[in-house]
Amino acid sequence: MKTITSRDNAQYKDLKHLATSSQARRKAGRTLLDGVHLCETWLQLRGHPEQCIVSETALHNPEVAAIVAGLEAEHAHVLCFPDALYAALSQVEHGVGIMFLVETPQRATPAALSVNAVLLDNVQDPGNVGSILRSAAAAGIREVYCSAGTAFCWSPKVLRAAMGAHFVLDIFENVELAPLLDGAPIATLATSGYARQRLYDVDLKQPVAWVFGHEGQGVSDQLLNLARHQVVIPHLGQVESLNVAACAAVCFFEQVRQNLD
Repeated sequence: MKTITSRDNAQYKDLKHLATSSQARRKAGRTLLDGVHLCETWLQLRGHPEQCIVSETALHNPEVAAIVAGLEAEHAHVLCFPDALYAALSQVEHGVGIMFLVETPQRATPAALSVNAVLLDNVQDPGNVGSILRSAAAAGIREVYCSAGTAFCWSPKVLRAAMGAHFVLDIFENVELAPLLDGAPIATLATSGYARQRLYDVDLKQPVAWVFGHEGQGVSDQLLNLARHQVVIPHLGQVESLNVAACAAVCFFEQVRQNLD
């Protein structure tokens, strides 16, 4: 374990830049996983991080101490910071004091859709994006395609909301969604409050690409027109529409229900 006590240290400066700048995370192809749950899930599903970062106080936490001991036993890189320096890195209020520095996967976009997938068209709220990723992973969906206007999936808020879903998904960002939908070999469904076809009347037993749009404007007209089906989720209460993350969860688990029947 290496202890760093100066905020002028080059490693510390690099970490702080990553912690506070989405642009820096995109450029570096790296991000920080903050908290025991995300770190443990990464270890289980992806292996060692590039670095483990802990606060001095966190070393007295049994869960953190166990993670650090396991990493040190395998000669992984562990950095320790005084609590004040660590606090400037963490985006979690009252966190336990551990984070991992990891590479964010860089994948080439497939030429065509072939399995259950989610397409996010300008979904801007990080909490919504994270919730959609979490529901998609729980429903067994593997691929997520994000337009340029969608929240960066590897930002701290999205990571926290997704609760480790990133590590079982193939996530593609800054994707032109229209070419994927145009002539797609699998069913494509876009949600719209103005659609006439009900979600529950569509056969979802084959692979489906789900399209969800901006929180206020919905799916763009271009993508709506390219989707094979436009569907609405019927509701009884006197509200205009569902939150996009709630809408996605209903859709995913209606597909699960149909495939379990």
